[in-house]
Amino acid sequence: MTGLTSTVVRLKLALLRNGLRQSGGRRAAYVASAVVTLLFAALQLIGLIALRGHEHAASLVVLLVAVLGLGWAVMPLFFPSGDETLDPTRLVMLPLRPRPLVRALLAASLVGIGPLFTVLMLAGSVIAVAHGAFASVLSVIAVVLGLLVCVAFARAVATANIRLLTSRRGRDLAVLSGLVIAIGAQIVNFGAQRLGSAGLGQLDPVADVLAWVPPASAVGAVDAASEGAYGIAVGRLAVSAGALALLVALWARTLTRLMTAPDGSTLQAAEPAARDRRTSAGLRRLLPAGRTGTVMERSLRYVWRDPKTKAAWVTSLAIGLIVPVFNALQGTGSVYFACFAAGMLGIQMYNQFGQDTSAFWMVALTISSTRDAYVELRARALALLLITLPYATLVTVLTTALLGDWARLPEALGLSFALLGAMLATGAWTSARFPYSIPQEGYKNVAPGQAGLAWISILGGMVAAALLCAPVIALTIGLNVSVDGERWSWTLLPLGAVYGAAVTVLGLRLAAPRAAARLPEILTAVSKG
Repeated sequence: MTGLTSTVVRLKLALLRNGLRQSGGRRAAYVASAVVTLLFAALQLIGLIALRGHEHAASLVVLLVAVLGLGWAVMPLFFPSGDETLDPTRLVMLPLRPRPLVRALLAASLVGIGPLFTVLMLAGSVIAVAHGAFASVLSVIAVVLGLLVCVAFARAVATANIRLLTSRRGRDLAVLSGLVIAIGAQIVNFGAQRLGSAGLGQLDPVADVLAWVPPASAVGAVDAASEGAYGIAVGRLAVSAGALALLVALWARTLTRLMTAPDGSTLQAAEPAARDRRTSAGLRRLLPAGRTGTVMERSLRYVWRDPKTKAAWVTSLAIGLIVPVFNALQGTGSVYFACFAAGMLGIQMYNQFGQDTSAFWMVALTISSTRDAYVELRARALALLLITLPYATLVTVLTTALLGDWARLPEALGLSFALLGAMLATGAWTSARFPYSIPQEGYKNVAPGQAGLAWISILGGMVAAALLCAPVIALTIGLNVSVDGERWSWTLLPLGAVYGAAVTVLGLRLAAPRAAARLPEILTAVSKG
């Protein structure tokens, strides 16, 4: 190990050690996460070894390693703060050449729980498919190559996007990581159910292609050697080695440019500002005049610009679509599952003042009467409706189309509109009664000491919304069990829309006096973060 490489590895160990010394809670969290991760890896290793001799074992492990490589590529984009050595700009002022620095950083990247987890997964994969002496020897090379390709891929991606990762947009991207995990979990669940019903044989065509894509090609080489296809085995292994060389070269080139070129992230700051003014003028023309339009524009800008608000909206939009659509695709869904979209989006009405954080004092200065509070809350509800109403309609129509149950479309739409109105009403009331602060930094959505307020606000409001929807739900059930109910089911659409609008207005009317009377308490609560 060269002097630079050993120095950077020791630096990585020192950063890890000093980070754990900061607090006992951090040490406990690290140890707990390490134990859980390694336990999961050990169970996966045992499961992969148990696949040895299975007809479709090769297809499964090739797909697994391909997903593992993809995870290494995208995780630095979502968790850039997880490893301080991912940011090479910290070393810009040091007299270091790119290629020795690449070797040193590559060695440092092999230190940690992630590389150990990857080694266990790769080891289990090659054990599952290795048969014969040549394949066994090749499996050792495949594990090393697979690990290096994964690490080099992560480093190359992180270095190429380090300017983004350390900017505000990069922080926005990190906040949205929860969305990617949620969507990925649903996709994995959907795929697992499909495989459970149709068998692993469905993976064979995909695995035949991925067996030539690094790092899965390293495991594919072991499988080919086990089957006696030595030429294909050498070819796949050469693909992995070539990919490693290419990634290291791209990494070195990007690192050279990053450490020698000036940062131009602020060169054209005036042009985006001008675009913002033009966009603002265009949006303003579409909104009502006066305070209502101003508040609606402010709320919509929060959705687009504030990382926490944006993450909450995008997550709700995605999950509100995934749940009904995926259930419909699996043949286990119902048109009423489309109400999930209205429910997820209606949650955005909760804690409206907390979304403003300490800036709420500027809003509080403009509220001097119950009328001002009512207009403020009404405008915020209208801003939500601009997105939620068409989106809930779209999800309901799409779910109905996938199920082919067009007769129940009016019922599902009526229920969605009633639920949306109920959640807007309860959201306005709980925003005035149980406000809480949302920290701007980190991944927490509730300030310390206010978790109870958040639970009461959200869960209590959702229970109240369900009770408010009880009349529409009861009418829907009554029409479905009635002999002549199908003939009158279309009436649920206008009735649900009118009922939702009436409940929304009632909720705003009840919340406005409380919001106007509790402005000092609300300001104190939302400014704690």
